[in-house]
Amino acid sequence: MEFLTEYGLFLLKAITVVVAIVLIIGFILSAGQKRVSSMKGDIKITNLGEEIKDYKHTIQSEVLSKAEWKALQKEEKEQDKKEAKAEKKKVKSNKAEEDEAEEIKPRLYVLDFDGDIEASEVESLREEITSILATANEKDEIMVRLKSPGGMVHTYGLAASQLARIKAAGHKLTIAVDEVAASGGYMMACVADRIASAPFAIIGSIGVVAEIPNFNRLLKKAHVDYEQHTAGDYKRTLTMFGENTTHARDKFKEELEDTHQLFKSFITENRPELDIEKVATGEHWYGSQALELGLIDEVITSDDLITKAVKSKDVYSVKYEIKRPLSDKLSISLHGFLDRFVKSWVQRSSQTNIYK
Repeated sequence: MEFLTEYGLFLLKAITVVVAIVLIIGFILSAGQKRVSSMKGDIKITNLGEEIKDYKHTIQSEVLSKAEWKALQKEEKEQDKKEAKAEKKKVKSNKAEEDEAEEIKPRLYVLDFDGDIEASEVESLREEITSILATANEKDEIMVRLKSPGGMVHTYGLAASQLARIKAAGHKLTIAVDEVAASGGYMMACVADRIASAPFAIIGSIGVVAEIPNFNRLLKKAHVDYEQHTAGDYKRTLTMFGENTTHARDKFKEELEDTHQLFKSFITENRPELDIEKVATGEHWYGSQALELGLIDEVITSDDLITKAVKSKDVYSVKYEIKRPLSDKLSISLHGFLDRFVKSWVQRSSQTNIYK
């Protein structure tokens, strides 16, 4: 009896500590998110062509002989002088503006979207797209390096709508997937004019899933009553603590099916040649398989796309960055950790991982 008493006290203390930690984490997360929403950020531009050129020079300076390296530097300096001279001549000419309009080098703007369950990077994405559309000319293109396993319907719907702004403005949009674009991630990808994927990137998962635990039997066993009152038959269908009915389950499944139909309609609208019934089963495929099914247009990495583009275009990375205080960085780190933790356990419980 004494042992049970001591064990009960220990258990209560442990529960108290866990609850306290959860409350503290929740407070930090909510406080951080409120501050982030009101913060302003800055657009950071990186010339990827110059970055690649710098990498190239670093290697050449080591592998070439001193004479070869000096000759190469001299050749590049002379070329730079010729280009600068031609630019000055163009500016002095009365037809400078017309010539510039005709000969301006097209640009490729590269954005990055690393999606979580809430698609929280959509706020940065909308700022990046707004900035580009305000300055881009008709020859400019945009590429988004997308990585997302999917998440909430409404947030990924908004992210897809942001990408649709690019096409509506008349610019070509390419989505490059190096790792994963599944579910909501593919909802974003299908908006593009062209989808490129690495050979083993995960593509598809065109389906809808919802999971909810129910503690009603546990509460009954502990003699705890739970009451929930609503106005409207379907204000709440399934519940975590009340007793779920067949009627409520049927309505919940109906809502899931409606969402799935909207998802399929959206993909069909953007990729009309795709056999939607064949691919909208919730399954996912690797890049090479996705190409055969018509889910993507090309098997290639984003690095190769950029390397090809710098030969004929000026390529710039555009990133909207928010300067956050330490408390906000901590809250985002905790949120990311919890997000990854939950996703890892969901994946382990729902499917077998395949390694090669």
